[in-house]
Amino acid sequence: MPGDFLAALGERVLVCDGGMGTSLYARGVQINACFDELNLSQPHLVREVHRGFLSAGADVLETNTYLCNRFKLGPHGLDGRVREIILAGVRLARDESRGSAWVAGAVGPLGAALEPYGRLAAAAAREAFRESIDAMIEGGVDLLVLETFGHVEELLVAVAAAREARAAAGLSLPIVAQLACDRDGMTLGKTPVGCAAAMLRDAGADVVGANCGVGPRPMLRCIQEMAVAVRAPLSAQPNAGLPEEVDGRLMYVSTPEYFVTYAKRLIRSGVRLIGGCCGTGPAHIKALAQTVRALNPGRVAVAAAAVRGAMPEIRVLPAAEKSNLAAKLARGRFVTSVELLPPRGNNPEKVRAAAALLRSAGVDAVNIPDGPRASARMSPMCLASILQREAGIETVLHYTCRDRNLLGMQSDLLGAQALGLRNILAVTGDPPKLGNYPDATAVYDVDSIGLVRLIANLNRGLDVAGNPLGEPCGLHIGVGANPGALNLEEEVRRFKRKVDDGAEFFLTQPVFDRGVLERFLAKTAPHRIPMLIGILPIASARVAEFLHNEVPGMQLPDRIRKAMHDADARGYAAEAGIEIAREALLGMRDLAQGAYVMSPAGGAKASLAVLRALPELGPPSP
Repeated sequence: MPGDFLAALGERVLVCDGGMGTSLYARGVQINACFDELNLSQPHLVREVHRGFLSAGADVLETNTYLCNRFKLGPHGLDGRVREIILAGVRLARDESRGSAWVAGAVGPLGAALEPYGRLAAAAAREAFRESIDAMIEGGVDLLVLETFGHVEELLVAVAAAREARAAAGLSLPIVAQLACDRDGMTLGKTPVGCAAAMLRDAGADVVGANCGVGPRPMLRCIQEMAVAVRAPLSAQPNAGLPEEVDGRLMYVSTPEYFVTYAKRLIRSGVRLIGGCCGTGPAHIKALAQTVRALNPGRVAVAAAAVRGAMPEIRVLPAAEKSNLAAKLARGRFVTSVELLPPRGNNPEKVRAAAALLRSAGVDAVNIPDGPRASARMSPMCLASILQREAGIETVLHYTCRDRNLLGMQSDLLGAQALGLRNILAVTGDPPKLGNYPDATAVYDVDSIGLVRLIANLNRGLDVAGNPLGEPCGLHIGVGANPGALNLEEEVRRFKRKVDDGAEFFLTQPVFDRGVLERFLAKTAPHRIPMLIGILPIASARVAEFLHNEVPGMQLPDRIRKAMHDADARGYAAEAGIEIAREALLGMRDLAQGAYVMSPAGGAKASLAVLRALPELGPPSP
């Protein structure tokens, strides 16, 4: 045994082997043969492949079991021999490694689509994965490599099965989960790779990454997006470019030199486990192993956020120095903010006047939403700049992942820093189908968690790929949270991830029930950061019913809905809504560090009417 795999991965980059399938094909195995069955019928061929990669310098040998599951073996009449074939495959790799390399159990897709896209139930898929993984554990693998999954949903089932199997065996077997991606930074199932990587990490994968699908160059993009989205060791096993047909056979003609060129960039982007997939032979792995040794990989960071360079010389700003709002929160002052929607046209005058009114009343900041409900409005960044410059009030700029890719996000955020827009609220963003342009295309390279990590990297002077930028940003990172979420455990899990990745304050969705807020705060107590409680003056009984029945996570107590219906009948619904909002604010003020008022119907005046209940603002001057 070469030692603890994850501990070694934390100290240095490890080299995995190359393409087993294409290596067997190069030895004359027919393309339509059952490659896994060769563990029984032609073990000498499998041994030759393992021996070649080990001699080339591989630290990890994958078993010849990639498609050894009941669904893939069925057409060959071998579905009843899964355990036998896997045990033989593990034994061959173990014998050839001779204790000098880790043996990884290779697990691939089932080849049958899961519901709702196919007929295979998740429970049946999980059972099939367990059957294969149990056999690998019985054989004595050192880790599991779940690879070439085009659909993250199936890979999540495989990860769950792997965790069950290792728990049943009483082992802490490392799990490597690898996606197959396309050239556009998406999985083959069209999930953004950053989001997919975060899902896998949250599901319990120890290492996440990509393999197969594409060559080294497009895989670099996928890995860079994963590096932004997750704080975990990354793996990469690209193909040797694209295959070409030569004399009736598929051949990969990409050279080891080309392969290694991008391997260096993958390592510098945070990859800790690197190898090859289709078309990569011993020559590729030998060049890769030599490169890894030459790079002195023990000094390479575990993730792109800790990349080399003169980082100790860069002073990362503490939260209190990033903005006036941040300084007030650090001093323990109760702060106030009001939401102002960007105009639908190009004239900002009404919003500017509203912002000036709020500033003169003593409000600390205004929040500028970014395309709320996926609507097309003036650029929130442009409006925020105008308001800070012309109305003299600090802004909290909402920034969504919906409309921009990673490159655009980085450019915008660097621009925000230059414009003095220091308070950034990182949100995923409503999907376009909710808005007035339902056919618009969403990007979602990452979600709000990945965006927090991206901003945190900029604050450390690193770009989206983890390369030093020089001057660090000083962006005050905010996030949203919904204390009344229907799936509260998932909301709490995501909130904790945001805090772990760098969030410094948060705004809640509107809350009307103190108990709902107390429950959320109790579940997130170890991850407490300053909170601005969301307050919403309800405009009418119709709005109250809409919020209660059609907005997920929004629960209005019966007494509030009844009060709004009574007020509607008497013609003073707006006034009643403001009074209810005041009661909510005063009733929960002691739990928060600030208040964030949303009043799209009543605008700045309605929001001020709510905030006048606070002694900090008080009644207007005569």
